[in-house]
Amino acid sequence: MLQIRLIFKYLVLSLVIVWIMPAHAALNLELTQGVSNQLPIAIVPFAGSNHLDESNDVSTIIKNDLNRSGQFKTSVSPSATPISLNQITTSDWRKQHIDDVVVGQIKALDNARYRVQFSLVNVVQAQRHTLLQQEFTVNKNQLRRLAHHISDLIYEKLTGIKGNFSTRIAYILVTDKNSLDRHYSLQVADMDGYNSKPLLTSTQPIMSPAWSRDGKRIAYVSFEKVLPRIYIQNVSTGERELISSFPGINGAPAWSPNDKTLALALSKDAAAPKIYLMDLITKKLRQITFGLSIDTEPSFSQDGRSLLFTSDRSGGPQIYRINLHSGHIQRMTYDGNYNARASFSNDGKTIVVLNQEQGSYNIAVQDVADNSLKILTHSGYDASPSFAPNGQLVLYESKPGRQGLLGMVSVDGRITLRLPTPQGDVQDPTWSPFLS
Repeated sequence: MLQIRLIFKYLVLSLVIVWIMPAHAALNLELTQGVSNQLPIAIVPFAGSNHLDESNDVSTIIKNDLNRSGQFKTSVSPSATPISLNQITTSDWRKQHIDDVVVGQIKALDNARYRVQFSLVNVVQAQRHTLLQQEFTVNKNQLRRLAHHISDLIYEKLTGIKGNFSTRIAYILVTDKNSLDRHYSLQVADMDGYNSKPLLTSTQPIMSPAWSRDGKRIAYVSFEKVLPRIYIQNVSTGERELISSFPGINGAPAWSPNDKTLALALSKDAAAPKIYLMDLITKKLRQITFGLSIDTEPSFSQDGRSLLFTSDRSGGPQIYRINLHSGHIQRMTYDGNYNARASFSNDGKTIVVLNQEQGSYNIAVQDVADNSLKILTHSGYDASPSFAPNGQLVLYESKPGRQGLLGMVSVDGRITLRLPTPQGDVQDPTWSPFLS
């Protein structure tokens, strides 16, 4: 039992940073850094939205989304009165150095349904040019999701990159941490922190949540039976399945690109955990790493032909890549005496890692082609990096001071978002894939 605890202490070394947040609250955005070439855009309050509360105000949500990306400099209408597409005068906006304007209308229908119309208009030239114009009919409880969808459409139209605003995040929330009544919950929330709901609650630790590639399930480690076990749970129904309960360590689940295989760190046949692949239909295991080293934290490449993992085979934790066909193992990281928690960007060109050097733990990205490493954060106490599905931001946990924070940083390090929260310790945040 002592050996299991010691190994898990190593496995979760990068998870000791916490973020404080109430399960029901929205995340408060603070842009701590930005870029000088932000796209100037105006989000006009949608006509008919004055009767909606802030949580369902479509235009406000769009404005917050675009601000959160760090790529836009948003402003409001020159007048307090909402305007329609036909009322847009390009000269008025050009005087404010605005390139694009978003206008819209919300109309209440029967049975608590709403018709939402929006237009994205370019006003750089004397003649306005409509870039997007769409109409939707949704229920009231779908307004927030629709607003994120519109944000995605605007973001992609103006940047050429698919937006993340309709995605979700998962994290572990620890409440009453310093009391005997400590509770752990696996929370799932919208990307902006709203609609946070517990998927699982326990008096015992929960660790390592991992989204399936279709975004419908989450695998995680639970200590509810004292020793670690791995479960898969359906996000929509709550139905779950016990996947791995071997003697010793059952940890660090990671999904293959086709969701048919789960990579695991198991110590069932050795003193230290090794990487195994489990066929989720047959439950058959295939061991892929061997030896005396501690091997953990697997993460598949986008083509499923290789995976990254953390190992101390060189003396300290570093990232390695194994070819799943040949078994060839290649060391990936050399900068710093500690690198862990690696995963690929969606295009496979970079990996994100937790990097430690001179006592500081920071988030970094490394170019796969030339192995150049770029440090993105500099608080010295960061952990648990997770790529956004479009590869433009990294979600992570950080505790630079007494209060824990959830952070997001752009892959060039120029945009840093800090999301402070008032209570509860959050661990292991992870970003979902794109959701249909």
